[in-house]
Amino acid sequence: MSGAQLIGAALLVPVIGACGISLAGRWPNLRESITLLTAGTLLACVTGLLPEVLAGGRPALHALDVLPGIALAFRVEPLGMLFALVASALWIVNSIYSIGYMRGNDEPHQTRFYVCFALALAATMGIALSANLLTLFLFYELLTLVTWPLVTHHGDDEARRGGRTYLGFLLGTSIALLLPAVIATWAFAGTLEFRPGGLLRDAGLSHAALGALLALYMFGIGKAALMPFHRWLPAAMVAPTPVSALLHAVAVVKAGVFTVTKVIVYVFGVETLAAVRAADWLPTVAGFTILAASVVALRADNLKRRLAYSTVSQLSYVVLAASLLAPLSIAAAALHIATHAAGKITLFFAAGAIYTAAHKTEVSQLDGIGRRMPWTMGAFAIGALSLIGIPPAAGFLSKWMMFQGAASAGHTTAMVVLALSTLLNAAYFLPILHAAFLREAPAGEAAHGEAPAPMVIALVLTAALTLALPFFISVPLALARAVAGIGP
Repeated sequence: MSGAQLIGAALLVPVIGACGISLAGRWPNLRESITLLTAGTLLACVTGLLPEVLAGGRPALHALDVLPGIALAFRVEPLGMLFALVASALWIVNSIYSIGYMRGNDEPHQTRFYVCFALALAATMGIALSANLLTLFLFYELLTLVTWPLVTHHGDDEARRGGRTYLGFLLGTSIALLLPAVIATWAFAGTLEFRPGGLLRDAGLSHAALGALLALYMFGIGKAALMPFHRWLPAAMVAPTPVSALLHAVAVVKAGVFTVTKVIVYVFGVETLAAVRAADWLPTVAGFTILAASVVALRADNLKRRLAYSTVSQLSYVVLAASLLAPLSIAAAALHIATHAAGKITLFFAAGAIYTAAHKTEVSQLDGIGRRMPWTMGAFAIGALSLIGIPPAAGFLSKWMMFQGAASAGHTTAMVVLALSTLLNAAYFLPILHAAFLREAPAGEAAHGEAPAPMVIALVLTAALTLALPFFISVPLALARAVAGIGP
């Protein structure tokens, strides 16, 4: 298949799969087989694009002209390739996990769940493979809409409140901030096509105008969860755990930080921002978000809430690294999208397994659970060590590159923020491991074992990926370096 055909297939396969899942709703085994087949086919389509992109090619697909000079179009560059690989690969594992979770907890509306999940991956592919700001914006909004039923899955008052917060923040920031930024970009540059070096490079904007436009983008991309536009993320934790994994590792938040990085590199251009120092304020905002969210995570007793604020913090690692504008830090921002995804999905899988097997949701309830659920808590330990940044787990690689990038940019404050946040990461993860493995379970507590097999298999696979990624880092690292313009 040609590159254009593979792009079309990557966009259409999840939609076709969603239709098949809907039709097979009366037969759960068939429905879930279609889910797994669709996920595997999508990964095959995405990996089919990889050799051409690594060789320097940029496969493209022109879908239709929306307005004169503005098209719905797709082009695969290294950053989009990396994001598409992460999302499509983790969808397979998340689907395996979802089968165990949804059945193990006898969740309602399972067909709707799988349909919306497939549509979310279709929207994610549209974001990852977009050739211009219009295409990215349309699929970005579509992702918000198709994940809303997943957030409100349980249909109770708490779920509806969480859904309102989710839609309010994400649609509000998009309409009030991101859309005006896109329109202004069209007015200033006369195009919305992503360009190496930035499409605003020759727009002749002043320092103040560039800084203001950058602020519209950074706060308008609500999925990146920069404070104060972060509350939608912990509010969305009312969703089932596979949805939390989708939000935090596979699609939604990764779409946010992907868009932040893409805007900095391909809309403004690193050299343009560095020349006029229009992004000097952004590391401060990102650094504050990193530390403040870590402090909230440290105080949270609910396990999913702790993981949610950990995600808010980790997302701003990407924003911080991209905003330093050094080649190594740009590459680190891209690489962290992949390393964080592997570690964080493992943590959420473990949280869901604990809930399913032991019906526990609070950190204070986890004494001795590592002895009863050794596979689950062993995987949790690997994910936690990765997010802290301890080798050989994958998170060490991107975090170390961030330190190198900050050093090369002479940004001492960023280095201090990274060091402090690493200590805070350890402070809110290591006590969980201590309680799980080194404390006794409460006397008289009912015995339990591991969660259903599909859940355990999935979390072991993602934990293994977190450990294996440093040994097979050449492809994601090559893509990350290409984003930053660093040669092989």
